[in-house]
Amino acid sequence: MADNDNIFSAGDYVVYPAHGVGQIEGVEVQHISGLEVKLYAISFEKDRMRLKIPVMKAKTSGLRKLCTEDRIKDAIKTLKGKAKVRRVMWSRRAQEYELKINSGDPVAIAEVLRDLKRSNDDTEQSYSERQIYQSALERLAREVAAVEDISEIKATEQLEEIMGIVKDPEFDQVGENDNHKEAA
Repeated sequence: MADNDNIFSAGDYVVYPAHGVGQIEGVEVQHISGLEVKLYAISFEKDRMRLKIPVMKAKTSGLRKLCTEDRIKDAIKTLKGKAKVRRVMWSRRAQEYELKINSGDPVAIAEVLRDLKRSNDDTEQSYSERQIYQSALERLAREVAAVEDISEIKATEQLEEIMGIVKDPEFDQVGENDNHKEAA
């Protein structure tokens, strides 16, 4: 196997469809069944997980570089669009949403967020809808944070602001809430 097969280097941020944004720790060589196999060692800090993928299978596994800022803009444009909720059973839609999230495509993930977004006073969202929404929000926020070099919290706030979700100040982080009380 030629060294030019290594398309990622240690320290590169990558997206693995089923797990989201991770960082290449390095390329390791292991002997498996008498063969020498080069593996990408990828760390997913948020999930405290480490994954090894054969270099020669990286492309077919869906491992990719972070998306471009243009692709993020496309995802944001999708977020701003009108929700398209199909009138099919929830279990079927949930499957489709999970497939979109696990595709790793920022625009597909944005579609899930757009379709599951609820206004602040709408409490009819089921537990499974909230779980899928949260999963999509975290996945997209991680990639936005990595592309724009900001914190995941800041990326989440930006995405929610784009969707028009206003956070209740009562549920702010403890330090911020204390400052509001002192000012009053």
